[in-house]
Amino acid sequence: MAKKKLTEEETLKAIGEKLKSLRINKGYTSYEKFAWDNDINRIQYYRMEKGANVTIKSLKKALDALDISLEEFFKGMD
Repeated sequence: MAKKKLTEEETLKAIGEKLKSLRINKGYTSYEKFAWDNDINRIQYYRMEKGANVTIKSLKKALDALDISLEEFFKGMD
């Protein structure tokens, strides 16, 4: 049986949820503090966690701050 493909909206939401989880696991309860400490626009980062369509450049900056590679981040996501 084929695995159900996620819609674009579901994919973006999954990316946002994973970012939030990684941020919290890194010890940041506040997205604002995380964004501030890592020189990321806080509104832009908030939108990433909420599932907005983001650029690879923005995502890469957030992942660098979380010490995770693009490959590792997307592992297991379909």
